Formats: sequence, C-alpha cells, structure tokens
Amino acid sequence: MGKSKTTKFKRPQFNAVGLPVNMVQEAGDEEEDPREEDCPAAELLEKLQSPSADVREFACASISRVVQQSQTIPGFLQRDAVRRLGPMLLDSSLAVRETAAGALRNLSACGGQEVCEDMVKHDIMTPLTALLRESCAGFESAAVLKEKKNAAEDVANEAVNLLWNLCESSSQSLSVFNKAGLLDVVVQCLERHQHNMELAISAAHCLHTVTEDNPELLRSTNSAVLRAVESVILTAQTDMAHTLLRTLAAGTLWNLKSSLPAARQAQTLNAVVSTLSQSLDLDAGTLIPEMLRTEDLHQRNTDAAAETEQQAAGGQMDEMIEEEEEEPKHMRNGKAAMENTDFSDLLPRHQEELREATALLTAQQTSLEIIVNMCCSDEPSDDEWEDESSSDESDMGPDSLCDGVSNLMSPLCLSAEIHSALINHSIPEKVLKKTEIPRKEAVDVCRQNSSWRGMIKKMQRVQSRALTCLHSLLSSMDADSLGGAAALQAAAQHLSTLVFGAAEIPKDEEFLEAVISAMRSLLQMIASKNIPQCMTPQQLMSLSEAATRCDVVSVRVNAVAILGITGSTLAKEKGSAGTLQMIGNALLQVSTKDADLVVNGEALDALFDVFADGDEAETAAKNIQLLPALKTLQPMFKAKIRKEGRGKYSPQQLCVLDNIKVNLRRFIGYLEKVVKK
Repeated sequence: MGKSKTTKFKRPQFNAVGLPVNMVQEAGDEEEDPREEDCPAAELLEKLQSPSADVREFACASISRVVQQSQTIPGFLQRDAVRRLGPMLLDSSLAVRETAAGALRNLSACGGQEVCEDMVKHDIMTPLTALLRESCAGFESAAVLKEKKNAAEDVANEAVNLLWNLCESSSQSLSVFNKAGLLDVVVQCLERHQHNMELAISAAHCLHTVTEDNPELLRSTNSAVLRAVESVILTAQTDMAHTLLRTLAAGTLWNLKSSLPAARQAQTLNAVVSTLSQSLDLDAGTLIPEMLRTEDLHQRNTDAAAETEQQAAGGQMDEMIEEEEEEPKHMRNGKAAMENTDFSDLLPRHQEELREATALLTAQQTSLEIIVNMCCSDEPSDDEWEDESSSDESDMGPDSLCDGVSNLMSPLCLSAEIHSALINHSIPEKVLKKTEIPRKEAVDVCRQNSSWRGMIKKMQRVQSRALTCLHSLLSSMDADSLGGAAALQAAAQHLSTLVFGAAEIPKDEEFLEAVISAMRSLLQMIASKNIPQCMTPQQLMSLSEAATRCDVVSVRVNAVAILGITGSTLAKEKGSAGTLQMIGNALLQVSTKDADLVVNGEALDALFDVFADGDEAETAAKNIQLLPALKTLQPMFKAKIRKEGRGKYSPQQLCVLDNIKVNLRRFIGYLEKVVKK
C-alpha cells in the first residue's frame, strides 16, 4: 500500500534507571483481593501521620520499596495513598521530602499512565511544584555553607524524576508544567552537572520529554535555556554519564529547533549530529565486559579489605553486627541501605560500573531514536514551525551557538541540511554497525552475573532501535547516499544473516518488527535500482510465514509487502512461474484469512504488483485460479470494510482501503481481458 511511512519515537514510559512500567488493575474494584490481609498499605500509610520524622521517613521508604511490586499498588490507591503522600513533599524534614518524592516516583513508574492520571487528579502537581522551587533555592545556600553533600539536590533529584514520569504519561501534567514555568527550574537542575551528575541526568531526561511536541513551551523558550543546553553539549568528559547527558541535551536541542534564533543554526545541527555520532562510536560489546571485570576487581578488593578489618577487630566486630541487626534498617529494593538514604534508586550507589553500562546503552538507544525522529516524515503543525523566537539577542555571548536569526532549521529546507550532517558523520554506517547481534562475550558475562542480566535486554533493544533507524534512513535517503549498489547488497546480506543465520527465525516481536521493516525498505530500494539481492524467494517465504503468525499488525503488513516486492521482481525473470504461484497462494491466504483489514489490503496490493504484467505472471495466475479467487473475495472484502471500517480504522486507513477496493475491481477486469486473449 505504497511506501512505508517512518513514524516518530515517543519517549518511552520508564524512569531514569529503566524500571519497567506495568499497568495495574482497576483501583475501584469492589471485589476484595484474597491477599488483602497481606497488603502493608494501611499500616504504612498510617505511619505517615506519626509525629516522629524518622517514622515518617521509614514509612515513605517502605512504600517506595513495596510499590515496585505492581500487584500491591491497588491496595495503596484504594487507601488514598496519593492524597496522603502529597503533603509529605513539603514536610519539615528534608529526609521525609526525599523519600516521599521517591515513593511517588516509584508509584508513578510502576503504576503507569492510569496512576499518573490519578496523581494529577489529586493535585499532586501543586506540592511538587512548590517542592521543586524550594529545593532549587536550597542549591545556593548549601554552596555558601560549603556542604559536601547537598540534601536539597537529593530531594530535587527525586522530584524531577517524579515530574518526568508524570509529564510522560499525562497531558494535564504537561499543561501544568508549561503554565507554572517549571522549565527554568528543571534547567537549573541541569546546570548542576558539574556538581551532581545524577540530578543533571534526571533533569536532562525530563527536558527531553517535555520539549517534544510542545509548541506552547517552545514559545516561552529563551536564550538562557538554549545556552544551558548548549553548554552541556560542549562538555568534554568521556565517561558514560556525560555521554548520556550530552545525548539527552542533543535530543532537547533537536526538539527546540524551531526556537533556535541563531545565525549559526547550521553549527547547532552539526553539534547535535556530532554528539549522536560520538555516542554510537562506543562499542558496548567491548566496554561492557571491561566494566564487569572492573566491578569484580573492586568487589574483590572491598571484600579483602573488609576481611582484614574484621580479623583485626576480632570479636568486637561480631558484637557490633549483632547490635546492628537488632535495629530496624532502612531498605532499598529489598537490600539494606548503607549511609545513603536514596531509597528509590533502583541501581545501588556502589554499583558504579553497572550505572555506567546502563548510561552507555541508554545513550545509544536515545541517539538512535533521535535519528529516527530526524528522518520522520510526519508533517508538523503550523504552530510548531512558526518562525518566531522569544530569545533576547542582547544576552548572547560570542561563544554561544545561537546568534542572530535563521530559517535553516525549518522543515521546509531542513532535509538537505540533515542529509548532509548525517552523511558527514557517517551515521548510516554507524547505524548498520549497531544492528549486529550483541557480542557473545558481552551477553555471556552479563548472563553469569544476576545484577547484570538486565543489560542483555538493553543490548537487544539497542539492536532493534538500530534496525528501526536503518529503516528510516533507507526510507529518506537515496541509494548513492547510502553507498551505492555494493553497500546495499552488503546490507541485505547482513540482514539476511540476522534473520536466517540461526536455526529458526527469531520470534521476539520487537526484533521481528524492526528487522522486517528494515528489510522491506531495503528490498524496495534494491528493486527500484534493479540491484541483484542475496535473499532467495524461499528464505523470504519462510520469513513471511513466520511474520504472518505474529500478533503485531505492522509485522504482518511488512511481511506481505516483502512478498509483493519479491514477486514483482521475479515476474520479470524467465522460469519464475512456480515461485510466483507459491507467493500468490500465500498472499491470497492472507488477504482472506487475516483478521485485520489493513493486512488484507496490503496483501491485495501486493497481488496487484506481482501479477500486473508478464508471461510468467499470467501463467502463475492461471495455475492458481487467481481470477475466480479474487471474484469470490471481492464482495467479502467490501462487506468487511462496511462492517468494521468505521470506528476501528483511521480516516487515512479507510481512504487507502477504499482505493484498494477500487483497484481490486479494476484488476479483476484486467485479468478477465488476459483470460480472453
């Protein structure tokens, strides 16, 4: 049904450390949960009213830990947890503020959109806004006192993460963000990157989210905001945390493109793409095993030092341990916390290498998503691309990336500039490199360490994002820009290895969706240039058969499109009638039996392409009785559109389906003429 369209990546619903988001059951269920008596919600929420700050802190920390098990969330919601935790954000104790914000952060992340909407209904944004402003005011006072540990920054970090979760999931939260002028507050947190990287990264994540598709915010963006983001991109530190910070800043600058007032916008675009390129240059397959070995070495040294100290202390140490076990411990993720009381952090502070690995993979995933959005063909709204700027040019220094006014970043003339920047920084080659299967050594060492097993899924997600990014590049660039025939054939060989290299075709839906969309775009380009391709029709048939059993509609759509591309190419070759029959039968089956109308339509469209012309196609069509089959299918397809079309499919999809319905009638007429010859 035409060229496949590139879609934008929306920011995923997850918090800074990758906590999975699980939707919870309806909070208003009348039916009692059989595990209700085991739910600690009532007791913990009651402790929030304690006159003791220590007890309130312990209650908030415990809630933060318990709600990470999503089945416990309904019990908290039924007892007005949000309304009762809200005032704790402005508690007289900073420790209570921090743990309350952490509890709400984890509740929002684990509860998903429904819980976030519930939080907004209970006006959580009002105390959260006040907390953020008070915390940021505390940055400078701590600096004056020269405190080594700034408690205000710890509170702000939890608050910014909560704000990020809410703005991802709730449009109302985003509206409050805009009206309350919270952009400057989050930027202030970003500017702490020289003192507190954790806070700066949380702020960068939040900024990347709130600046996406937010024209109201763009109108209020000033030169100070742009300079703060640009200053992050210009940092030179090479650790993974700074790599992630720069990547998020690059994504934010891309989101703010219509607000950039600079005559040096070309330089800004180049800086954005250069940042993404540097992130993709890093080899996770090599770095992650090195990080894990470093962690093991640190752990052995720590254990050895602890053993030496224990032997020196003798029985005194045993006595101290016994006393400690008698006291209640603050818990974080089910583990006893050390001196740090940051209860909602899901990666313990002592696992610095694991944090570095997470930052590396998050930076690369984010870089690939930004490139996809750069290639996106979605038309912007008039407001989004309005040529205006609220910056004050008098504030701009000579070293800023924004001087003067330029229309370079307008989408009307952006494609050539993006194209040039992507090519100059070898982005297509780097994206293709990231589509490779995660290195075996990295996967093996992560599998052997329980704390690192989650990295395997993150490496696989980077691969899937790279495949989606490759699809976007193939859809938006010409063959010469991508290296010509030889490079395209090599890419086809590479994709073939990814899919057919294993004993059976991978069943992971995320990977399958990404690889099949990339394969479709690549085959379209190869076919249009008459370039020989390395995948056999039998391989493509096996891929399509596997894909048609997938629950994801886009996978099935791309599968039948690939059959159409392959068949229309084969129809020009002598002796291909047998293979065309096989393809034709497969497409007929999908067009009649798939439950989704869009897939039915794509299969019919593919049939039109395969059997449009040529002696081989005519022979194959006659052998599979294509004409009577389509005549039987025609009234069924029309009835299905009438019955299911309205309400279930978008106006654009219905328009395409109506065109296919008309083309089906015309194609039947064409086949009837062929038969009469």
